[in-house]
Amino acid sequence: MLDQAIESLKTYDWGTDLDALQPIEDAVIATHGDAAARADLEAKLTGVLQSGLSRDGIDYVCRKLRVIGTAASVPALKGLLAQQENSHMARYALEDIKAPEAAAALQESLAELTGDLKVGVISTLGVRRDPSSVAYLAGLVNDDDAAVACAAVYALGDIRSADAAAALSTAKPRQAVDAALTDASLACAEGLVGAGKKAKALAIYKKMASGDQPKHVRLAAAKGMLTCAGQ
Repeated sequence: MLDQAIESLKTYDWGTDLDALQPIEDAVIATHGDAAARADLEAKLTGVLQSGLSRDGIDYVCRKLRVIGTAASVPALKGLLAQQENSHMARYALEDIKAPEAAAALQESLAELTGDLKVGVISTLGVRRDPSSVAYLAGLVNDDDAAVACAAVYALGDIRSADAAAALSTAKPRQAVDAALTDASLACAEGLVGAGKKAKALAIYKKMASGDQPKHVRLAAAKGMLTCAGQ
């Protein structure tokens, strides 16, 4: 039954009766806690993913791999990142696969992608919050493509580490990125406060409290400074 359901993915579209895929749904549940059975299911799904599925079939498999995927799924998913129609779902799966190989696949793809696909991968790295991504994102905060630069800045703000804050400090002021840079810097400062690194956070807040910042930014910075002071 399971093999038949997986075979049916080759011609699957969202208008098809989902009952045909129920054995896959059942297997996801049944293999929980059974490493060997889960690995077998993962292998079958990644195998069919590389067999030339429809867009809807790829969508379905990526959703399942987000749940059960491990490092073993990464090569097949990485192969979708450069495909306009499928990159989003590949990132959706990789976003929740905890293996470091998933982060590495996304990081490595940055050198190969451009435009919206690159922006999407950058955003996924921000969601994952892998410290190892900071070095890759730091090199993009001054990218000629403002959309890429903004995405990198926001992703660093999501990571909220001291290294991320340091990377943000290298961004050159420009109108297209300044608002993102302000938001990300404040997010990093908040993260540093939470990590007990109040001195580093305070340095950011003091910079944000300067007179050339908008009023709402100065107020946020002032509040942050009070928090750092224990008030």
